[in-house]
Amino acid sequence: MNIHEYQGKEILKKLGVNVPLGFVAESVNEAIEAAKMIKKETGSDTFAVKAQIHAGGRGKGGGVKIARSLDEVKTHAGEILGMTLVTHQTGPEGKLVRKILVEQGIYYKGESEPEEFYMSVLLDRSTGRNIIMYSTEGGMDIEAVAEKTPHLIFREQIDPAAGMQAFQARRIAFNLGLNGNAFKQMVRFVTALYHAYEKSDASMFEINPLFKTSDNQIMAADCKVNIDDNALFRHQDYLDLRDIHEEDPTEVEAGKFNLNFIKLDGNVGCMVNGAGLAMATMDIIKLSGGKPANFLDVGGTANAETVEAGFRIILKDENVTAILINIFGGIVRCDRVAQGVVDAYKSIENISVPVIVRLQGTNAEEAKVLIDESELAVHSAISLQEAADKVKELV
Repeated sequence: MNIHEYQGKEILKKLGVNVPLGFVAESVNEAIEAAKMIKKETGSDTFAVKAQIHAGGRGKGGGVKIARSLDEVKTHAGEILGMTLVTHQTGPEGKLVRKILVEQGIYYKGESEPEEFYMSVLLDRSTGRNIIMYSTEGGMDIEAVAEKTPHLIFREQIDPAAGMQAFQARRIAFNLGLNGNAFKQMVRFVTALYHAYEKSDASMFEINPLFKTSDNQIMAADCKVNIDDNALFRHQDYLDLRDIHEEDPTEVEAGKFNLNFIKLDGNVGCMVNGAGLAMATMDIIKLSGGKPANFLDVGGTANAETVEAGFRIILKDENVTAILINIFGGIVRCDRVAQGVVDAYKSIENISVPVIVRLQGTNAEEAKVLIDESELAVHSAISLQEAADKVKELV
């Protein structure tokens, strides 16, 4: 589950990670009040006004601005709130900004020059261990750093039995070129960050930039936090952090019916039971010349209601020119799926795309009778290859 920057920072702060003081705002007046509170607490006359969307590259798109007075906070908040922010991660359609984060300015003069680093904590699936990935090149896309200067990316593997060790935190601070108080602060920061990663059951923490202030304080100037969905039962309070405005509407609707749905950019809608069968179905569609428009797993308890809901969700995609239903009846009964297909045809007007149905397994014969007697424009198939050939013929 993705969450906003301000929500991620609240989690980090509660678990001992140093973050700038900031407050979320949904209006210009709230932004001004937030800036006043920051000034009262820190004495800072500089503020960062940051759009809150689930995407990176906000600064380049005009979603992050520095204000040096309350008047500038008012101006920037008015410009950012309600804007459609387009970044390299949102696509050309962009995302509507509903909230902003007003934060204390951390670029100020002091005893040394400020520095920006990159740091992330995530699972390395090839080794089955958590790793801390870090670089001196903060503020940049890590992909660009990996491409142009891969020698500047460091990795620290964490033994799951031993956990994060003090010498590893010191090695990270050393590799980042720090010394003195900044070195000590970085050791504390890294230790707290890894602790927060484990305690929150996150699947990823990305701090970019990880900031060293001019008075040698280490702060998470920005953060991207992804919480493992499978661990949310241990963090009931995190469920309230979900922002459905940032999610694909069709995926949100699918979730209401317990459908596993992911929208893709193809032209053949897929409805399958089981993730493995779904992957095989998408592969054979691709091999037959089509392109999957979605991943839709109706699960092992599919019935007429969920099948109809799946139909409606698939048909919302204007790019879909055919639908392939591929069900293997083990736990799920094929006749229930067939009844769902028939009910969907009767209740949904103007289904103008061809529908290819392959039902095998439990009650497959009864399902075929239901489809045949319905007199609907549904194309039956026995084998998966036959279904793919029909897709190729009809699309």
